[in-house]
Amino acid sequence: MTTIVQRTLEVRTSGRGFVDITREVARVVAGTGVDVGLCAVFLQHTSASLVIQENADPAVLRDLERWMSRLAPEGRDYEHDDEGPDDMPGHLRSAVTRSSEVIPISGGRLALGTWQALYVWEHRSSPHVRRVVVTVTGTTAGG
Repeated sequence: MTTIVQRTLEVRTSGRGFVDITREVARVVAGTGVDVGLCAVFLQHTSASLVIQENADPAVLRDLERWMSRLAPEGRDYEHDDEGPDDMPGHLRSAVTRSSEVIPISGGRLALGTWQALYVWEHRSSPHVRRVVVTVTGTTAGG
């Protein structure tokens, strides 16, 4: 039998940086009973991103943040700065990353690699509550 379940998660960020949401998404998947399928994850914002990245060495995330700060720096002559100097850089960062990811489900679990985790990457300086829509579709065991 095919199952489709959708849940919305609220993710609290503490400002620019990464929040690992792998466990929260895995709990949604586990609660569906889906054995084989797909988990689509979508971030409903334009100044944050979803990324699958290494979860073992925190230096990877620090290096990504430093690289992105050089790519989309604050303090430039951006026309769109209504919400402060981090406003347009947040949109630029979002434009060159992703707002969605699709992860296979195998054996009732997210089929991520050993060192992979799913993160919300906050691009703004201040804390935000970000909405993440998780849609699970697939077959249940024996279905």
